[in-house]
Amino acid sequence: MGGQKMEKKGTLFVISAPSGAGKTTLTGQVLKQFPQLSYSISHTTRKPRQGEIHGRDYFFIEDQEFQTRIAQDQWIEWAQVHGNFYGTDKAFVSEKLEKGENLLLDIDVQGAKQIMNSDLGLVSIFILPPSIEVLEQRLESRGTDSPSVIAHRMENARWEMDQQGAYNHVIVNDDLGQAIVELCSILKTKMRSL
Repeated sequence: MGGQKMEKKGTLFVISAPSGAGKTTLTGQVLKQFPQLSYSISHTTRKPRQGEIHGRDYFFIEDQEFQTRIAQDQWIEWAQVHGNFYGTDKAFVSEKLEKGENLLLDIDVQGAKQIMNSDLGLVSIFILPPSIEVLEQRLESRGTDSPSVIAHRMENARWEMDQQGAYNHVIVNDDLGQAIVELCSILKTKMRSL
């Protein structure tokens, strides 16, 4: 009996994508359409980008605090990406799921794989760009990263795209409207109603 999941437990959705694939835009759109879906805000040690707000986009914390929380096993997943730490608070996720709430995590492939190896029974979704060339164009058009940072992100993107087979669902974000329809369809099918 101890290994059975509670019937009322919420559904955990994990969405990953290479930087520039449109994951943030997609998640923003579906969260508007599903008020019964909570969003888990990640913690990071990177500096805020223009327009980002602490507690809305990320919880911005110092390296030392992040590493202390690693030592205290407070992350359900964490990774170092592009020289910065990112993590998801274990207590927050557990509390939401135990209450029967549906929760969406927007995390990188390293973090997703950590959660896939847990007993949380998640639904994993990978967002692909139409092509590697389009991805590079999107990163360049952002105007937020230097050419060396873009080159590093592209190297990581190739590796991340190779990991798509580990996910339950893959959506190609070629047409934003169609990608939203596909993502909403997955959420409707898998989401627990409160």
